[in-house]
Amino acid sequence: MATTAPNVFETVPLRRNLDFYEKNHVSPKKVTDFLELTKDEISGATGVPKGSIRFDDRIPEELKRYITELAVACEKVAEVFGGDAIKTVMWFQTRNPLLGNISPRDMIRLGRFSKLMRFIQNARTGQRP
Repeated sequence: MATTAPNVFETVPLRRNLDFYEKNHVSPKKVTDFLELTKDEISGATGVPKGSIRFDDRIPEELKRYITELAVACEKVAEVFGGDAIKTVMWFQTRNPLLGNISPRDMIRLGRFSKLMRFIQNARTGQRP
């Protein structure tokens, strides 16, 4: 069976569907509010101490990168739902049998975002989990 080469541009959403942006940058607060993630959950998922989690100009660079990747994942799922934010958030909150009957949001909370992102990427390219 022949496989196709991955599209190098699959790592970035085609358009902005969700209101995550301020001045052409991802707003960490908007992303975490969309996913209903608490500072405790973000800390547990990233290893960044709770006291260091902030969403202003002094946000730790590691946290900024992580939240930007969360935003990309949300945008990629939103594309599947035609940009519908409500369907997108429902997908993140609903248990998924292909993810071991756990919700995508819980995968993020439990520090399994890399696995979730691979799942999203594979699903979008038609690969089976």
